[in-house]
Amino acid sequence: MSAQRPDQHHFACKLVWTGATKGGTTSYESYSREYRIDIEGKPSIRGTAAAVFRGDPTLPDPEDLLVAALSGCHFLSYAALCARGGVNLVSYEDEASGIMQRVEGVVRFTEVVLRPKVGIAAGSDPDKARALHEKAHAICFIANSVNFPVRNEPTIAVAAPV
Repeated sequence: MSAQRPDQHHFACKLVWTGATKGGTTSYESYSREYRIDIEGKPSIRGTAAAVFRGDPTLPDPEDLLVAALSGCHFLSYAALCARGGVNLVSYEDEASGIMQRVEGVVRFTEVVLRPKVGIAAGSDPDKARALHEKAHAICFIANSVNFPVRNEPTIAVAAPV
C-alpha cells in the first residue's frame, strides 16, 4: 500500500447487492435492484434503482444521492465561507432538483438547480451573503466533479433582531 499524499483525500465504500437473495438476473423485469452501501464507521445506506428503472420508490437511488451530494457540498462550502467572512448564518434549507434526459443516445444529468433559503442574523450583509453563494459554488468539490451545470437560485432573508 502506498503512502497517502497530503494533496489527496481517499474515500471508499463497499456495495453489496442485497437483492440477490430474491433470485438472480434471469430477466430484466424480475430481479431486485436493492443494494446496501457500507462505509466504515458509518450507518449503512439501503439503496435501489430509481422508480422509473424498476426500483423501490421508498428507498434512495443513485440519482437522489447525487442531487443530495451537490446540495450538501454547497451548504458546507457556503457555511464555511460565511463563518470565515463575517456573515452570521442562522438557517439554511435547500430545495434541490435535477433533470436527467437522453442526450446523444445516453441518459444523463443535464442540470441540477439548488434553491437555498438562507437566513442571516441582523447586522450581516445580505449582498455579501448572496455573493458567497458564487464563491461556494466555485469551491464545492462535488460541483467541480460533474460535467453538467449546477445552478444556484438563493433566497436571502435577514432575521429580525432579538
